[in-house]
Amino acid sequence: MQNTEGGLQMYKNFMELAENRYSVRKYKKEQISKEDMEFILHAGQVAPTAANVQSHRIFVLQSEEAMAKVKQVTRFHYNAPTVLLICSNTEESYKAMDGDDSGPVDAAIVTTHMMMEAFDIGVGSCWVRGFDENQVRAVFDLPEHLIPVAMLDLGYPTEDSHPWPGAHEKRRPLSETVIYQ
Repeated sequence: MQNTEGGLQMYKNFMELAENRYSVRKYKKEQISKEDMEFILHAGQVAPTAANVQSHRIFVLQSEEAMAKVKQVTRFHYNAPTVLLICSNTEESYKAMDGDDSGPVDAAIVTTHMMMEAFDIGVGSCWVRGFDENQVRAVFDLPEHLIPVAMLDLGYPTEDSHPWPGAHEKRRPLSETVIYQ
């Protein structure tokens, strides 16, 4: 994926987008525009969830106070100007017949949609799971029914932003990951 002046290139084809998206770890200080944030959040809003319950909760962390809290709970913030904290609401999430809670999977799907939309409009992201759930709950004063699932660093990539060396292009062959029966 090549950076273009002013950000990432737009994609017209999902497979091209999926193949070129990478975890951004170098961000400009510039805050994400309101319009870009609305596009990203809308992508999460339209993401499929079990029984369309939409039990996720998204905290948009941008203030100095909120970003200081982010830095308390993870080293993987990469000084992004915005971090989304995506949680599952166990009071609302769909429960399968076997009692399994779909909330964390739904929150992961929502996070993926927002991550892909961000990249498509020129906003870089990095999915973060490097945090202690209980620490996040305490620092952000989350009630027991909100389970932190992911953090999504967001910001405009610097001109020298690039995929992690050697990691982005590695893909296992489908023959190792797909099983036909």
